[in-house]
Amino acid sequence: MNNKYIYEIALSLLYRNRLRTALQVMREYGSAEEAWRHLEAPDKNETLRKAEREAGWIEEHGIRVWSITDEDYPYRLSQCPDRPLLLYSKGNVNLSAGHFVSIVGTRRPTERGRELTEALVRDLAQQLDEVTIVSGGAYGIDITAHRAALKQGIPTVIVPAHGLDRIYPTAHRPEAIAALEKGGLLTEFVSGTEPVAANFVQRNRIVAGLADAVVVVESKEKGGSLITARMAVDYDRELFAFPGRPQDENARGCNQLIRTNAACLISDASQLIETMGWTTRNTPPTPRQTQIIGLMDDLSAPQQTLLQLLQEAEEGMHINLLVMETERPYGDVASDLVMLEIQGLVKAMPGGIYRFVR
Repeated sequence: MNNKYIYEIALSLLYRNRLRTALQVMREYGSAEEAWRHLEAPDKNETLRKAEREAGWIEEHGIRVWSITDEDYPYRLSQCPDRPLLLYSKGNVNLSAGHFVSIVGTRRPTERGRELTEALVRDLAQQLDEVTIVSGGAYGIDITAHRAALKQGIPTVIVPAHGLDRIYPTAHRPEAIAALEKGGLLTEFVSGTEPVAANFVQRNRIVAGLADAVVVVESKEKGGSLITARMAVDYDRELFAFPGRPQDENARGCNQLIRTNAACLISDASQLIETMGWTTRNTPPTPRQTQIIGLMDDLSAPQQTLLQLLQEAEEGMHINLLVMETERPYGDVASDLVMLEIQGLVKAMPGGIYRFVR
């Protein structure tokens, strides 16, 4: 394994839940290996040996490592301020392509909750060309969403709260194995990590950050689903919730999200797709799409290239990334983005992000 990964694993072990600090020292010294040489810690040598053992385990079991320093690090997660330094995955899925929908909810759903989840996944699969279902692999709504995706033959990503040397709950091992063919398992935890309570909260930010849209199907007034919902809002993801009767305990969390305008109310997949502005199969161009086609003829070739890049990026792109992709001077790219914004084709977002106006 590349030494870079070994030292990054060592940093992640040393700092554990202080991954922002790990990223900071990497930026300060230019690399994980150089940062490691300058660090002083009483258990530094043992931590490095543990990282080397982990690297050996990763190679032995065919685990893929995604580093924040890699160009192919999952794009959506790269936009999150508390993104993991390292991710470990097994399976076969493109974590940056297509539409990603995270579905979460109570571990004790009603029959209605299960039916809503199954119908949502089925209709998304039927109406969209590329859609991946993400959830945490837990009992209840999570596993219902994964099973529905497997039934429809679309990718599903399970995000466990532990390392990839185990499956928890063990009853969901068949679904985890089945997911490897078109989806997979994704975690930030090294092997040997137990599924303790704190890890479930930590992994929820991956469930939220990996998605274009997060859907809460059923939830009580408190619980992990609402934590994921709050993270989705913080990450500027679209949040959706199914409403329920006020007297139903499992509907109170969803109703609260809708009442406080944190989530959009939906009753089916079509409403989610419409709100997201996604194109369904065999859907004729909308008036907006027709207008865009007409404007394209008036754009310069560099402006058309920028627009195409932004059209393909559901969550938008940072101007620095656009400069890298186009290999053009920063000032020229910035000037073209202003022109596109004046024409109503792109929107400037906080933090230097630009998004295509659909």
